[in-house]
Amino acid sequence: MMKLAGKKVLVAGLGKSGLALAEFLVKRKARVIISDSAPAEQLSEYLAAIENLKLKSDLKIELGIHNPASFNQADLIVLSPGVPHTIKAVVKAKQRGVPVIGEIELASRFIHQPIIAVTGTNGKTTTTELIGDMLKKSGLKVFVGGNIGRPLTGYVNKKQTAQIIIAEVSSFQLDTISTFRPKIAVLLNIARDHLNRYQDFKDYIYSKGKIFSNQQSTDTAIYNGEDQIILDLCRHIKSRKIPFFAGSVSKYQDKPYAVIESSSLIIHHAPNQISEIDLAGCRLKGLHNLENIAAASLAALAAGANPDGIKVAVNSFQGGPHRLEDIAVIDQVRYINDSKATNPAAVIRALECFNQPVILIMGGRNKENNFSDLKEAIHRFSKKVVVFGEARQEIIKAIEDNHSIRAVAADSMEDAVGKASRLSLPGDVVLLSPACASFDMFDGYAQRGEAFNLAVEKLK
Repeated sequence: MMKLAGKKVLVAGLGKSGLALAEFLVKRKARVIISDSAPAEQLSEYLAAIENLKLKSDLKIELGIHNPASFNQADLIVLSPGVPHTIKAVVKAKQRGVPVIGEIELASRFIHQPIIAVTGTNGKTTTTELIGDMLKKSGLKVFVGGNIGRPLTGYVNKKQTAQIIIAEVSSFQLDTISTFRPKIAVLLNIARDHLNRYQDFKDYIYSKGKIFSNQQSTDTAIYNGEDQIILDLCRHIKSRKIPFFAGSVSKYQDKPYAVIESSSLIIHHAPNQISEIDLAGCRLKGLHNLENIAAASLAALAAGANPDGIKVAVNSFQGGPHRLEDIAVIDQVRYINDSKATNPAAVIRALECFNQPVILIMGGRNKENNFSDLKEAIHRFSKKVVVFGEARQEIIKAIEDNHSIRAVAADSMEDAVGKASRLSLPGDVVLLSPACASFDMFDGYAQRGEAFNLAVEKLK
């Protein structure tokens, strides 16, 4: 456990994680500086809580700029997930020998319960919450948090007493780990994403693979056995390896593993122990969610869940908002909110869920992803595309090269929904699945999804 009393600790980034970090550090009598490059007016929802902390402690706030002197003079820098470890102030401080860690790393040094950590390009939140539900329905007391808006430092601060911690962990958080060692680590998939933050795809892959880096032979790694990138990452890890499959496993003979067969999940615990979970009543859409269920089931079993608890959770779990969420049926047209799909791989998975013709709404701020990756899926599953936001012309150019589908540009979410509605026929699906970040027009994917829902409501 780290000693923080009297140390000068700089927290980079004020948000949910930054606020939780400040509270955590103040409680341990650290001398805290909070640094955020955003101006005060953009951080108003957090400043009142910070002002209360200032009254009780040696705490300073620097907004509008990252002051290099503050970074250089710190005893420790702790990064919120939204702050890249590659910004100039952080790089220079590291060169001067200042240690730099993230919120997940810091919290893990004060947590004594086993941690299940979940990462992947897509499906992290669904899988994390599903594992939590499986364990709860098996009678275990859990805390579900991490990158889903419930920082682990908040768990430590409130002195909660869960038996198991389940944490969604992003690549950004993995960038700043050094000793973080999950008892069970889950890697769902890896596709191109966040290339605006990484030097190249190899750097992003390396970041994801760090989830296994501190595990030992007594720990467990659960991973996609059909993802060659992941297979390469797992080749030399020390932990016990348990793969899941969406197809044939004829070449895989070791136990345990899980495989999706038709509408069932078959889990091979050991040579003579098999559980079957009927997925016919599952409310989650798409093959990708069946993979999430397989990964969650293996993690929950490894953590002490029972098959009955897993079955109940699978058949009652509804998934979170903005993830292939049914919003309305208007004039026999279904409107689906998948605002959480912020990269091309997620959009492809969403399109594959529907047998009906799809009018796809997409756009926003590109994260240096390649929209031409969507060509084949759009050609197969979508009859029209409505694009909006900063990347709309880039998307049009990428998807219209070799396709007869004509993309329609829109000026706003309401305009996009209106145009999609006019293009639709009874039996069609209007799908918001943006393949982009939301920060050109919205504060986040949730606000973007709510704007879609409101625009659909106005059609009624």
